[in-house]
Amino acid sequence: TTQDVRATMPLFSPVKYEKVVSVGNGVEATFHDAGHVLGSAMVRVSIKGNDEQRTVIFSGDIGRWDKPILNDPTLFDQADYVVMESTYGDRLHDPVEDMSKTLAEAINVAVKAKGNIVIPTFALERAQEVLFYLSRLLFEDRIPHLLVFLDSPMAVTITDVFDRHPEMFDKAMLELIHGRKSPFAFPTLKLVNTVDESKAINRIIGSVIIMAGSGMCTGGRIKHHLVNNISKTRNTILFVGYQAAGTLGRQIVDKAKKVRILGKRYRVKARVVQLDGFSAHADRDELMRWLSGFQRSPRRLFVTHGEPSISESFADMVRRKMGWEVVVPGYRDEVLLG
Repeated sequence: TTQDVRATMPLFSPVKYEKVVSVGNGVEATFHDAGHVLGSAMVRVSIKGNDEQRTVIFSGDIGRWDKPILNDPTLFDQADYVVMESTYGDRLHDPVEDMSKTLAEAINVAVKAKGNIVIPTFALERAQEVLFYLSRLLFEDRIPHLLVFLDSPMAVTITDVFDRHPEMFDKAMLELIHGRKSPFAFPTLKLVNTVDESKAINRIIGSVIIMAGSGMCTGGRIKHHLVNNISKTRNTILFVGYQAAGTLGRQIVDKAKKVRILGKRYRVKARVVQLDGFSAHADRDELMRWLSGFQRSPRRLFVTHGEPSISESFADMVRRKMGWEVVVPGYRDEVLLG
């Protein structure tokens, strides 16, 4: 519950990027910007003992290059051991520069049909990134000046957290804010908190953009918006995130003719569009780009955080292209670092 979370907050201590923190017994940790989501960090651990020192880098989730709002992932030049993710180690995302164009096309098609654009949205990072692109399209007059509803109390709260931490933003984002073009405060953006405000959206005549959670349509206000929009051919359901097997979102993306929402079955007549370029995880080439920052090979690279087949595929690529010693550890494996 929220009360449980608040009770744990005094146990946390904020740490700035690049600040060395003593963990004890000769162990120090330094957090570095991962470029994944706001505040995400890679950890560089330094271990001293017996007149020797070892460095281990944990990548955590690695972000992407040239994405809006956040800085690019930190590169390191050396480490004795590296533990890294491999979520998308076997595939490539759509180019970042193509996302504005594709998003504009999807919106303009819906507007021409006099329909709504419903976007199932994850509250953290994805909602803010979509707002960035929508605001840019509006300021550049590449889409009509539609009302944009962010109908997710959690996303609204997280967007407020973004607003309070401009020190985390990249140069381009700061320039927008200084030019009074913040993607979190453009004229047609409406932040929705109450249930009554959410219901009122369905009474609006004319095209609107509705962003609501959950991102995979498993719960939240998005279900009510789907009920009101999914069976009308003029509307567009626009997916900007991964849809896991077994979720309502996955059924819609997989072109189901009918879906069950809130206990009733509805025909899927709306246009369904999926944009693949919004991932906050580095793809295969971006993971390799991160590794290319190392000026010398580590003693060992551990590839983790991916489907087993994907981790193995990425590990093989690193072995072939870089000649490193690479291990894909199993659950609860123990490794002695010499």
